[in-house]
Amino acid sequence: MENVKELDPEIYSLIKQEEKRQADKIRLIASENYVSNAILETTGCILTNKYSEGYAGKRYYEGQQFIDQVEQLAIKRAKDLFGAEHANVQPYSGSPANIATYLAFLKPGDTILGMALPHGGHLTHGAKVSISGRYFDAQSYELDATTGLINYDTIRLKALAVRPKIIIAGHSAYPRILDFKKFREIADEVNALLMVDMAHFAGLVAGGVHPSPVPYADVVTTTTHKSLRGPRGAMILCKARHAQAIDKAVFPGVQGGPHDNTTAAIAVALKEAASDSFKKYTAQVIKNAKILAESLMAMGFTLITNGTDNHLMLVDLTNKNISGKTAAKALDKAGIVVNYNAVPFDKRKPFDPSGIRIGTPAVTSRGFKENEMLLISTLIEKVISDPENENFLTKTAEEVQKLCSHFPAPGLEHLH
Repeated sequence: MENVKELDPEIYSLIKQEEKRQADKIRLIASENYVSNAILETTGCILTNKYSEGYAGKRYYEGQQFIDQVEQLAIKRAKDLFGAEHANVQPYSGSPANIATYLAFLKPGDTILGMALPHGGHLTHGAKVSISGRYFDAQSYELDATTGLINYDTIRLKALAVRPKIIIAGHSAYPRILDFKKFREIADEVNALLMVDMAHFAGLVAGGVHPSPVPYADVVTTTTHKSLRGPRGAMILCKARHAQAIDKAVFPGVQGGPHDNTTAAIAVALKEAASDSFKKYTAQVIKNAKILAESLMAMGFTLITNGTDNHLMLVDLTNKNISGKTAAKALDKAGIVVNYNAVPFDKRKPFDPSGIRIGTPAVTSRGFKENEMLLISTLIEKVISDPENENFLTKTAEEVQKLCSHFPAPGLEHLH
């Protein structure tokens, strides 16, 4: 990065500091990962110079000979990997992909039904502070108060009562596998479209270690980062009969020209995700999550749903007499990065909730396995037991840094 260093030493310095942070800390934020050098190179390539409003063969600018091929490659790989009839690879991120889906099928004021934000849903599934909750009649379903699990009978009754145009399945903090067949049956009964937001678990689907929503859903939206380990972007997969509505909703509905460098990096990520090594990676992501969850529970931590089937877990710290925010800040000082998170039926406010969310995609990308998960659980327990001991937190951060030095992160190998 010599050119950046010379032109803008302030930004260069901040990038280098962030590189070191990503190399030296145990990153357990469920929505984060490390991308390969190939994806880093593609994201920063000269395709960022191009403007490509429209779709392959139907652009509003000239000079698309190679851009069209890039986008068509990304589309083909997405369809092949996920078994989709149609793919749109232009959305800038997950939220615009979801908004485009609503634009394709809804009018302002129409009813949608999604998982409540405090129960593991996403802002764009109908939260009142989001455009999805302000422009539509956003109804929500919650987790069962006794089991902490999705209750499909309750969702069915809610759907029959409110008659949504779209039912949204998907989550950002639910540690179990969704029953897409049951969602499909509920949607059919009330004549609703079924949209699945698989942003969090798309990589697990690609790796064959998580059921696919594609055969059941009318539309599937996903980010391309998180467990899929690609650039910051998104895709919409759908049935062929919805292709025109989706494409028109993305462009010109909610955005102009796609980011061609990101489209190319998505294509690279999809090629990586089709490999045998990626299948092994995703299997390890789930193994790591299960062992970490079991170890934390053995130490007296309360996990929502008592474990996990995917890449993440939600820890309710109420019985540890510490808030999620205090715990997350202490863990960060100790070199362990999580996010504080609301838990179902949380009595605390969202900005200082009762829980933390933990995920294993990024540490698995570094090569962490079961033994490292046991060590991480021990470190988490020690930090949360003594969160104000600055000397201990500093020593733990040094221990973490030493551990991380043995597991070079993709894209940051030059630091080790």
